[in-house]
Amino acid sequence: MARIALYAGSFDPVTNGHLDVVRQAARLADRLVLAVGVHPGKTPLFPAQERLDMLAEICAPLVGPGLDIATTTFDGLVVDAVREAKATILIRGLRDGTDFDYEMQMAGMNGTMAPEVQTVFLPASSSVRPITATLVRQIAAMGGDVSSFVPPAVEARLKNRFAGKAG
Repeated sequence: MARIALYAGSFDPVTNGHLDVVRQAARLADRLVLAVGVHPGKTPLFPAQERLDMLAEICAPLVGPGLDIATTTFDGLVVDAVREAKATILIRGLRDGTDFDYEMQMAGMNGTMAPEVQTVFLPASSSVRPITATLVRQIAAMGGDVSSFVPPAVEARLKNRFAGKAG
């Protein structure tokens, strides 16, 4: 039986922190589904399809023997996305104690709603712990150098998105 894991997030934009979690999760599953959350009340920097494209492009090199990576979107509960993907593992990345406290609450709620799903916490590597997509967006919007925080393809998209807006 294939081990299917789902890693959900906004991925707006994809950061080196996200890739760190993807690399770790790839060792735990035969199929890894990367699910981009789409929420009507939020206005992301990148549309959902572009975030899916970024994930597919950046994560393609991680695909090796015995691993299949897929991308999808979801607009409801993450446990529904997990079920839709036929996954039994929900991957969550942790940067610090604040993440841990929040994610423990979410794991408890998700476990009640979907007891067949196991939440797996993956700690961020020390080099990517401070990275958040929110801070990356803010730095890029002000013309700052985000090359240490995102893959080159994402950096190029950010520069293009904010061209002429910094200053």
